[in-house]
Amino acid sequence: MTTPPADPPITLLIADDHPLILAGLASLIASLPGLRLLGQAGTGLAAVELYRELRPDVVLMDLNMPEMHGIEAIERICADDAQAKIVILTSYQGEDSVHQALRAGARGYLLKDSGFLQLTQCIRQVAAGRHYLPPELAAQQASRIDANRLSKREHDILLHLSAGKSNKMIARSAGIEVGTVKFHVNNILTKLNVSSRTEAATVAARRGLLGAF
Repeated sequence: MTTPPADPPITLLIADDHPLILAGLASLIASLPGLRLLGQAGTGLAAVELYRELRPDVVLMDLNMPEMHGIEAIERICADDAQAKIVILTSYQGEDSVHQALRAGARGYLLKDSGFLQLTQCIRQVAAGRHYLPPELAAQQASRIDANRLSKREHDILLHLSAGKSNKMIARSAGIEVGTVKFHVNNILTKLNVSSRTEAATVAARRGLLGAF
């Protein structure tokens, strides 16, 4: 009885401007079955050029890279190859960083303090054509999507709310009933996934929602 052939290894390109990070990732990949490192890049521009040359299955990309930021490198790679599978591996966990990376074409996002098991799980899922976000980052992005669904009236109410106005003051400013204000405030809290007006104002400022008015 013949043994079925083993699946080919997942090929990788790693891009990071810290030599110790590159060396650590290279050592880790070499120790794991089913993974093979094709190349290492110390700049964003080098990552783009190496991707064109090597065509790895998955790229592990830092965001804060010299010569070309990680986001731009992702956009360049995805412009060349719409099927490129890129995982952000970075220290930055801000909502905007995650959002920008995903919009640029990244299919995964991991923090550098993630465990080996989570990293390998992410690599395998992305290589298989799926997206991967840790639960806490996925929850952030789900909340952000809900926030982007605020209606024009809810945006208006949020601006007044963030200025510290009471429901009565908002009602006078907006020319609506206090009960209507309460209804909109409850919708805002739900969509922002927060439990208080103060928290809503803080989240709105952090996500740049107040600048939309």
